[in-house]
Amino acid sequence: MIYTITFNPSIDYVIKVDNFQSGAVNRVASENKYPGGKGINVSRVLNNLGVKSKALGFIGGFTGQFIKDSLQSEGIQTDFIEVSGDTRINVKLNSNEETEINGAGPTIGEKDLNKLFEQIEALSSEDYLVLAGNVQKSLPRNIYSLIQEKCSNKKVKIVVDTTGEALTSTLKYNPLLIKPNNHELGEIFNVEIKNREEIIHYAQKLREMGAENVVISMAGEGALLICSEGVYHASAPKGIVKNSVGAGDSLVAGFLANYSQTLNIVEAFRCGAASGSATAFSMDLCEKEYVEKLLPEVKVIKL
Repeated sequence: MIYTITFNPSIDYVIKVDNFQSGAVNRVASENKYPGGKGINVSRVLNNLGVKSKALGFIGGFTGQFIKDSLQSEGIQTDFIEVSGDTRINVKLNSNEETEINGAGPTIGEKDLNKLFEQIEALSSEDYLVLAGNVQKSLPRNIYSLIQEKCSNKKVKIVVDTTGEALTSTLKYNPLLIKPNNHELGEIFNVEIKNREEIIHYAQKLREMGAENVVISMAGEGALLICSEGVYHASAPKGIVKNSVGAGDSLVAGFLANYSQTLNIVEAFRCGAASGSATAFSMDLCEKEYVEKLLPEVKVIKL
């Protein structure tokens, strides 16, 4: 089973406003509400691709209930821990440019966290666990590595999609996959990365620090996979970007959907690249039919 953890879920309230003007009354042209958060996005895309997962994490209040109900209506299994305080609402404003206003979310107490640890300790070597998103302020900065430590003797296969210290602290536990983008990679090493050769150089360093496989997403320039078999580049399909939210999460989900069934790292990478692009070219997260349509356009070459 694939499990995802979202520490700080959200309702993503996506609104389109024609020619938004600050300080004036603006009329909404269209609006949608989605259950959000990186781990939840991964579970939703996995579900769209026909692969089961279970969404873990923390929810609270009427907004949290919306997320739980929405996921279950899609057929996604959940086992959220309910906390005091309301799950946050993130506003995504699409007009002449994209603007985001993200809520803070509820505080997660020690008792709540221990409940999550109990869930994690029930996992086995047959399971995958996705740790995705920024670490909430009420939690230890190294929470992802604490979770991995609890999983290490059970040989749970871990995927980490976060940034900075929260990411680097996990590497000693040899995660199956990490997925920073090229900008986040530069931030990790406090350098300005200027070309593909430098991306590969610093991604190799992450492997030397413990990551089994490193995928670097590069938006319109495709993605790179650095693994024990070598370095691979996946091209980006042609299309009009409609929504950048969730593309990276879709890459992770597409990778896992394929890898959990085939154990073929290169084909999993190709499926991940197609899934990320399919979401970028859609208003919501990608659908299976669109991913399958884009797959032939993703060319993976060994560098």
